[in-house]
Formats: sequence, C-alpha cells, structure tokens
Amino acid sequence: MSIKRIRLLIWKEFIQLRRDPMLIRLLLVMPVVQLIMFGYVVAVDVHNLTTAVVDLDRSTTSQKLEAAFTGSGYFTVTQHPASEDDLRPLLDRGTVKVALVIPEGTHDRLTRGETAPIGIIVDGSDSQISAIGSGYASQIVAQFNSARRDELGVTVAAPGVDARIRVMFNPTLDPVNTMIPGLMAAIMMISLMVIMSQAVVKERESGTLEQMFVTPIKATEYLIGKLTPYAALATAQLLLVAAGGIFWFRVPFNGDFWVVLVGLLLFMFTCLGLGLLISLVSRTRHQAQQAVMFLMIPTMVLSGFIFPIQSMPAVIQPLTNLIPLTFALEVLRGAFVKGSSFEALAVPLLALAGFGVVIFSAAVIATRRRIAE
Repeated sequence: MSIKRIRLLIWKEFIQLRRDPMLIRLLLVMPVVQLIMFGYVVAVDVHNLTTAVVDLDRSTTSQKLEAAFTGSGYFTVTQHPASEDDLRPLLDRGTVKVALVIPEGTHDRLTRGETAPIGIIVDGSDSQISAIGSGYASQIVAQFNSARRDELGVTVAAPGVDARIRVMFNPTLDPVNTMIPGLMAAIMMISLMVIMSQAVVKERESGTLEQMFVTPIKATEYLIGKLTPYAALATAQLLLVAAGGIFWFRVPFNGDFWVVLVGLLLFMFTCLGLGLLISLVSRTRHQAQQAVMFLMIPTMVLSGFIFPIQSMPAVIQPLTNLIPLTFALEVLRGAFVKGSSFEALAVPLLALAGFGVVIFSAAVIATRRRIAE
C-alpha cells in the first residue's frame, strides 16, 4: 500500500468536487434544510382542526360547548351549517375535519338532571388525525362536565353531556386504508423522478445528446419520445400497486375509477416534467441525484404523507400548497376512502393540472435552450 498514491487519489477527488460547485452546495445545504424542517414539522400533536358546529339547541349550554372546543386550541370552528344534512359535502371536500352536532333540547335535558347526548363526527380519511382528534374531543367534553359539576356544587358523578363519536369513511381507523392510496402516489413520484432525472444527463455524459440535437429534431418531439416509455412503465407500476392494495391488503375502494385515473395521470405528468427538468439543468449524474434527494425529503415531509399537515406550525402549513404530492394524496384518499366525486375534488385536481402545465412548460423551455446551444 502506497500512502503517496492514496494521497494523490484523495487530492484528485477534491479537485473533481471543486469543479462541481453545485454538488458541493447541495451536499452542504441539504442536511441543514432537512434538520430545520424535521425539527419544526415532526410532531404527534394536532392543532386547529377545521370544525363545523351544528347548533340546533341555540342555548347558553351549546354556546359554552362551542367555546370549550374553540378555546382548547385543538379545534377551529369555521362553519355553522343549518342542519346535519349539510355536513356531508363539507366532509367530502375536506373543508372540515370534525363536526360537532348539538341536538335541540340539550340544555333542557341537563337542567332536568338527564344525560344529554351530542354528536361528534370525525373525518376518518386520515386515521392518525382522526384518532387524535377523537381523543381531544372526548377530553374536552369530560372537562366541560367537570366544570359544570363544579358550578353546581356537585361532588359526585352526575349526568352530563355524552359525547357520541362517529368516524366517517374509515370507521375502524385502519391506517392501511389511508396509507396504501398515499403509497401509490409516493411510489410513482420516487420512481419517476429518480429515473427521469438521469434520462438526459446520462446522454450528455455519453455524448449522444449533442449528436441528437444537431439533427432537425424539435423540442416537443424529443420530449414525447423521451417520456412515453417511462409513462407506460409508470402506468404498469401503478396498476400493480393498486391491485396489491385492493386485493392483498383489502383496502376498500369506495370511489370512481375515473377520478383516480385522472388524478394519477395529472400527477404523473407533473412528476415526469419535474424529473426531466432536473435532468436538463444538471451537468452530472451526481448533481441530478442530489437535486432529487433535495426535493424528495421536503416533499414527503410537507405533503402530509408522513406527518399530518394539521400538526405542523402555522407558518409551515401554507408551504404544503407548493407540493404537488399534497394534492395527489388528497385526490387518492378522497376517492379511495371517502368515495369523493369530481366535484368534491375539483380544487386538488385543478391544482395538479396547474403544476403539470407550469413544470412541463419549464421543461420545454429548457429543452429548446439546450437544442439552441
């Protein structure tokens, strides 16, 4: 073993790294960004769950109940539907995650010393949020009953408000039912971005890219020819994952097949464009790999795939709207678990379409510039 040769090889590697300043910046910046992100985002607590209150009693007791939920910090009342029938559209669209239904006569029952049942409806499309939200709701009702006994000067257990919790869409709160639809989108994103990020830069390193661009080929022709095989492979992959989820894990499918298909195609369009864009702007394969990793981890963390968006700090939550995976998860979970329609999922579908157009347009522009060079 020669120390001199080892020293020369080490020096050679440092010289090569120095020639790739983008890679050095990615390697140094990425860990810091990830550390800060995980430090702020990772949490098991959930705050400000959007809540609807159907107050059919309209009494001082119902007002105190609503105030107890609002004052806890765990629930934010955003809707006051006139009846329980108006709750389903709000839950379908994800406008609210929790609903509090206070029946008429609640105050009178408590005054007569009777138990007064109230309804708490929880959106079960995210099992983690549902379980935590249900626990908080039960805790708030228990504290409300305790405070009421203190007001009445009662020292023994007395009839009070009875919280009857009903979980919609996923009554068993089985995490597999919400995880598998999310995995479909996550697997598509990871595989397409990793493969597509190498597609162009690989040809550049081998020298075939320049040979192709001296021909009369147009940018759109190049993109269609480049993306079609990967789109076909991604489609086959999706069918296998979906079949495994439905038939192996017994995940219930309550929605419309066409809603899922349109959502996945739009998300595929976005992932292909983003991977291709990374490959076009990267000079080496290492740069492309690091760029994918730099985008992948924030995407997985901020999309709500790993941690509930409602558990993130209020400053971070708006950033989740910049992540295409956020809307893909909303579409797939909505279709699989809730059985939501095109109308209920119009906003996330339009968002995915917008991401696809913007990202793919940027890829077309980058391709034209590369051809013109």
